[in-house]
Amino acid sequence: MSKQVVVVGGGVIGLLTAFNLAARVDQVVVCDQGEVGRESSWAGGGIVSPLYPWRYSPAVTALAHWSQDFYPQLGERLFASTGIDPEVHTTGLYWLDLDDEAEALAWAAREGRPLSAVDTSAAYDAVPVLGPGFKRAIFMAGVANVRNPRLVKALKAALQALPNVTLREHCPISGFVQQAGRVTGVQTAEGVLAADEVVLSAGAWSGDLLRTLGLALPVEPVKGQMILFKCAEDFLPSMVLAKGRYAIPRRDGHILVGSTLEHAGYDKTPTEDALASLKASAIELLPQLKDAAVVAHWAGLRPGSPEGVPYIGPVPGHEGLWLNCGHYRNGLVLAPASCQLFSDLLTGARPVIDPAPYAPAGRLG
Repeated sequence: MSKQVVVVGGGVIGLLTAFNLAARVDQVVVCDQGEVGRESSWAGGGIVSPLYPWRYSPAVTALAHWSQDFYPQLGERLFASTGIDPEVHTTGLYWLDLDDEAEALAWAAREGRPLSAVDTSAAYDAVPVLGPGFKRAIFMAGVANVRNPRLVKALKAALQALPNVTLREHCPISGFVQQAGRVTGVQTAEGVLAADEVVLSAGAWSGDLLRTLGLALPVEPVKGQMILFKCAEDFLPSMVLAKGRYAIPRRDGHILVGSTLEHAGYDKTPTEDALASLKASAIELLPQLKDAAVVAHWAGLRPGSPEGVPYIGPVPGHEGLWLNCGHYRNGLVLAPASCQLFSDLLTGARPVIDPAPYAPAGRLG
């Protein structure tokens, strides 16, 4: 397919969009205002599931299921081609003392997902470091987490090895170039970058960029803070989640605990209040973390969107402009399906998932 595509935004959505398109178009250029993969994609936890999948619409569920099934082979493919292991780590996930446990179990039965109630004693046997006092547990086997900083490094390396892909870091986009009602490129500090198709995948900044065309995209930054501990490699055998906070084990013994949900504009400053709150949650979940040092504390900006349903497809009235953005808390979860679906739509292939729920048409102001 003879096209030059410019992808605006180099997070996991932009990088994987470029990776999928590279085999189908002539040239792909990825522009990022900073270093690729260093915003929300780097800052998140990397659970390959929505935190509470039964609370989401079927549109999110469809993307999540496809992605969950695809992640292991994506990790293996990237590791084989780059030598960087994204560490797709299957541990399963325990939810503790859920208020809507009945809804969760009904959703699992309806969707055919391996989630079931377990005796609390079985949860404590499986996760001996779990804090006392939890009364109920449900468990979903097969849930993995991906080490997201390594995932974006692997994607970056894979793209750098492709002759028809160019990564332009520290290349902010100030607007879109239009000719005769068609978007024909983007405006950079170095001048116009021409394109046959432009893909907006700029995370929390996507709404600001689309506003330059007079379009209202309801995507806004939502701050999330995380902390990281270092423990023995076998300290936490499974992911655990209670009261909206989770603990995620990495293979090398690092434990991520998150996260906050804050509307603070583009402020990414970690705060002492959040640190204290996250430490308290960590110790309630896993009391032995009281004696573990916090080795890192950071914040990122999620691309908040209504009901977390992303925008995937062409922008009506602006031929040549496409969206793949607005994944809110589930960008890493939904990336493989979203980017495959997007590539199918742009190149005219048969879509892997019904694209209708994600179409920008009718959802922009």
